[in-house]
Amino acid sequence: MELSLRLWLLYYGVIAQYLIPFSNADQQQQHVVTSDSLSKPKQVAIIGAGAAGSSTAYALRKYADQTSIPLNITVFERNSYIGGRSTTVDVFDDPSYPIELGASIFVKVNTNLVNASRDLGLSIKSASDTRPKETDDTLGVWDGEQFLFILKDTYSWWNVAKLIWRYGWAPVRTQNLMKSTVQKFMRLYEPPFFPFASLSSAAEAVGLLNSTSTPGEVFLADNDVSSDFARDIIQASTRVNYGQNLPLIHGLEAIVCMATDGAMAIDGGNWQIFDGMLRSSNSDVRVNQSVSAITRNNPDETWTVKYQTSDATGTPNREQSLSFDEVVIAGPLQYSDISITPPLPHIPDDIPFVKLHVTLFSSPHRLSTKYFNSQNPPETILTTLPPGTNLGSTQKGVGPAGFWSISTLRTVNAPDSAETHYVYKIFSPEQVTAEFLGNILGLNDTDAHTAADTHIGDLPKHDISWYHEKIWRPYPYLYPRVTFEEPVLAPNLWYTGGIESFISTMETSALMGKNVAALIAQSWEVQDEVMLGDDPVLDRTEL
Repeated sequence: MELSLRLWLLYYGVIAQYLIPFSNADQQQQHVVTSDSLSKPKQVAIIGAGAAGSSTAYALRKYADQTSIPLNITVFERNSYIGGRSTTVDVFDDPSYPIELGASIFVKVNTNLVNASRDLGLSIKSASDTRPKETDDTLGVWDGEQFLFILKDTYSWWNVAKLIWRYGWAPVRTQNLMKSTVQKFMRLYEPPFFPFASLSSAAEAVGLLNSTSTPGEVFLADNDVSSDFARDIIQASTRVNYGQNLPLIHGLEAIVCMATDGAMAIDGGNWQIFDGMLRSSNSDVRVNQSVSAITRNNPDETWTVKYQTSDATGTPNREQSLSFDEVVIAGPLQYSDISITPPLPHIPDDIPFVKLHVTLFSSPHRLSTKYFNSQNPPETILTTLPPGTNLGSTQKGVGPAGFWSISTLRTVNAPDSAETHYVYKIFSPEQVTAEFLGNILGLNDTDAHTAADTHIGDLPKHDISWYHEKIWRPYPYLYPRVTFEEPVLAPNLWYTGGIESFISTMETSALMGKNVAALIAQSWEVQDEVMLGDDPVLDRTEL
């Protein structure tokens, strides 16, 4: 009860400061409350159509429907597609072969994504459904010279026995630590912690700051997880998911990487979750429209949003503007190129983001047995550092392997050929070269030698039949910290980006979007109570 009261008082302080700054001196500028002003639709702008922005719109529409508040939502997206980091490309430009270019999977505990997928009628499949399954060795951890560990079936009893035989009780301790940490995190989904006006205070209240304040390496050691298991298994997971080693990444993100039960994906692409959310929210979605400026209007505290559309060539058209009651910035402010007037009382920190190269390609060749020193290289290869190698918390932590992961995603029928080709995905900190591909496919064992400076596109079509490259800034370097950016930037100006330094996933972005929607709903409820003396009617657990 004391904790609940404290959080409410904290929230009320935010409301009093940002949302209803009524004082005697201000009352002369207040608008007269009339039935017309109460029935006037709320105008909400959401900047960004990724997981956070789509979830904000989805939850806000549910609230508006529940309370019969008229609402117009406009979503601005500077890209040509919906989904943010979740997007697909088609192998050979064939829509029957969609491949995830960004966020590939979600898991059973990701309840926002799971529930939305169900409610939107989307088809869920196992994350490994399309894998060729031509080898029993499904996943291996490679250190640049040898496989330190190979799993034959992620969920088999044999794997459990093999893990315990090699690492003692570290796998069991890790599983228990993961479950207890996830249980703490899931408390943020329900009252009294949800919705949270302060992520920092909420994280402290549920007991997660001890894990965010500590490097993953230290956090695991403090919980009796052996260094061998941490390096071989957990660090392989932090590298494939975040491009970071355990001495750099904080303990919370390190341990939640191990919550992999029920890995799944949407058939045809995970972007459909966010497209479905926006369709369900009945939002006016404006792709290829970049917001350049947000200006606060006095005395009504609305915001003017300036934006530009782009034509088919990407050339900006003339600048336009619209006025909104609420504005949500649903992405990292530092990459938005948005000017805000008047200046914010606190500007979110610029934090370094990982530069991730994603390389997709198809080839008739299997992974080289010689290069990987294995008779049957696993279809998924994660990497870690060799024993005795310590790169500390440096950002350039890929080590001798040179890449974060290689996955064999599926097989496809090559155009104008009877051949079956394999589709691969590589995560790496630098652009993949033709020489590297030649090595991992065994091409350089034949006459197809390639120079170190040649591009993947220089390889013959009979060796590389299709490829696609993408550079993402998908997640920040998750250095240990105890404070996180708050959801309120200024009166009626909201922000979802603070969650990225806490846990950076599709699910947590969706959670913060839902949280911001609930805070906006609370602010409207408080305003209505002040204006009319109505009793609260909102059940925020239904958002």
